[in-house]
Parts: sequence; structure tokens; C-alpha cells
Amino acid sequence: MSTSAHLPADTAVAGGTVTDRLVEANQRYASGFTDPGMDARPVLQVAVVACMDARLDLHAALGLELGDCHTIRNAGGVVTDDVIRSLTISQRALGTRSVILIHHTGCGLESLTEDFRHELEDEVGQRPSWAVEAFRDVDQDVRQSMQRVRTSPFLLHTGDVRGFVFDVTSGLLREIDPTG
Repeated sequence: MSTSAHLPADTAVAGGTVTDRLVEANQRYASGFTDPGMDARPVLQVAVVACMDARLDLHAALGLELGDCHTIRNAGGVVTDDVIRSLTISQRALGTRSVILIHHTGCGLESLTEDFRHELEDEVGQRPSWAVEAFRDVDQDVRQSMQRVRTSPFLLHTGDVRGFVFDVTSGLLREIDPTG
């Protein structure tokens, strides 16, 4: 089984870890790297909020190049306070005007509940300060995320907020109607 399109799971730097492999890959990358001369402002003035799922290659799926967008990822691609923080900085300091939200089929958050937090508390003796943000209906969760962005008092640009579900088997996006 392969963990990457580039390296088999059992390939490791002599006596090393996965992190060692990644650092070694970075050294190869850096040896041919040239500064593209970009600043932090995304060329397309768009921020993409998506799930951290390893099956989503956002740049390839959306036809994006380095420097085109800000990408904000977390478990489920849900709009949390920290996502609002990142979007606020993206808009107010770095000029983005559009927000694209991408959830996906077969998300792990569909199989969790808030009981996950309670189990963690039982195990480690401390309740997490964050919510799991689990969901049963991916379309409805995209709608909720769109609403959170559109109603945030911190965001300047909420007129171009669109939400999608990425199908992990076909690679296609399906747009979600915010009104249901």
C-alpha cells in the first residue's frame, strides 16, 4: 500500500521517519527552487476553505497555480472561529474578495459525534475547548458554513461566498444551493 503517489509506505530514510523523508524531499525541492517573486496577496483574490482530507488535491481540482489563492484547511472544512480569523486576515490584510467552501463525500466527520470530545476528556482528564463540528448531512453543513461566513461581522466581502461538495470518486464539484 502506498501513502503517496511518490513514495511507497515502507520507503524511509535509513533509520528515519516519515518526517525525515519529507525533509529529504524538501532538500531536493529546494535545490532547484527559485524565488517566484510573489507577495502574499493571492492573484485571484479568493480564499478556499476545505477539508484536510488527503484525497483532495485542491490546486489540481480547481486548476490553481502557486499564488492564486489562500487555502484554509481543517477537519471537515467547517467554518470555525479560527477559519473566520484566517478569512478576516485574508480579506482585510491581503485583499481576497471571494470565498469558496469545499466539503466532500465520505468525510470522517460524518461518522463522529460530540461524544468524541467526552471520550477525550475521559481519557486525558481535560475537556477540549473546541467542538468536533461533526455532521450527518454534508449539504446542510455546507449551507451552515456559508451562513457563518455571510453573517460574520469581521468579514468585509460576503457577497461572493459559494459552497460545494467534492465527490472523492469522480473528482467533480457539486454546488450547494444556500437556501436548500
